Amino acid sequence: MSDTNQNDPNWERQTLEKLAFAAIREQRRNRFWGVLFKSLTFIYLFMLLFYALDWVGGDSSANSDHTAIIDIYGVIGSDDQVSADDVIGSLESAYENKHTKGIILRINSPGGSPVQAGIINDEIHRQRKLHPNIPVYAVVEDICASGGYYIAVAADKIFVDKASIVGSIGVLMDGFGFTGIMDKVGVERRLLTAGENKAILDPFSPVNPKHKEYAQSMLNQIHQQFIAVVREGRGKRLKETDDTFSGLFWSGETSVQMGLADGFGSSDYVAREIIKQEKIVDFTAREGLADKFAKRIGASMGNAAMGTVFNGMKMH
Repeated sequence: MSDTNQNDPNWERQTLEKLAFAAIREQRRNRFWGVLFKSLTFIYLFMLLFYALDWVGGDSSANSDHTAIIDIYGVIGSDDQVSADDVIGSLESAYENKHTKGIILRINSPGGSPVQAGIINDEIHRQRKLHPNIPVYAVVEDICASGGYYIAVAADKIFVDKASIVGSIGVLMDGFGFTGIMDKVGVERRLLTAGENKAILDPFSPVNPKHKEYAQSMLNQIHQQFIAVVREGRGKRLKETDDTFSGLFWSGETSVQMGLADGFGSSDYVAREIIKQEKIVDFTAREGLADKFAKRIGASMGNAAMGTVFNGMKMH
């Protein structure tokens, strides 16, 4: 500091004022950035809240008369895109809303678990009995095969596109056999079991005719259950042939001729012309990231515990 400034009787006060103003500016700057970051955090959390509400089917337009829609998209299974828990939750939400005048099950599924499909089918029948004035229609987009069709036949009517794929009424159990490769590379299978049938369909052992016969009889039993559900759902509309329950699939146009479906129409068409409520509200339950992660972890642990004897029964 110069001698001139030191000789100035006000230099100390001026210096303190400068320091004070600098401190005030720093506080304002910190306050500005603090408010900015808090605001951004609030906006982010607010957006997450609306995102979460949308995923559980929340829709403000559901407070007036509407057609409820529930998407059944993808493979059916407890840890796949379509699970019984999610679909049942969606159905309950749609039925509980006093403004729901009809429900559309919009299906685009190749099938999957017969158990999950059966649970959904049973729940649709139960809800239809509880709410006889609210019709349920299945609308098929690209594909409604096997387990997807198992769900569709629970609806009052099934609508398809002429080019949709419909049918595949059958059950499969798939797996692999590695005994030939093991022989070539000189690997010996050493398997110990407690219970003569514990290693049924083991992919590293030769096929046991007794085990194969047992598995086939179980598949046949489940197939008959599937057939019974289709006959119950379609009733006299079904025009059975030798191929109806063979596992074949057909175009939407042919499926209408066979009585597997009732007519042609999109979701918009059914809402507008059949239910007479053009406004559509989505009640599809959506999983959050945490739920998906937990489900995947649980499924992985379950698969590890059960082993990989075969990939399981599927309706594909």
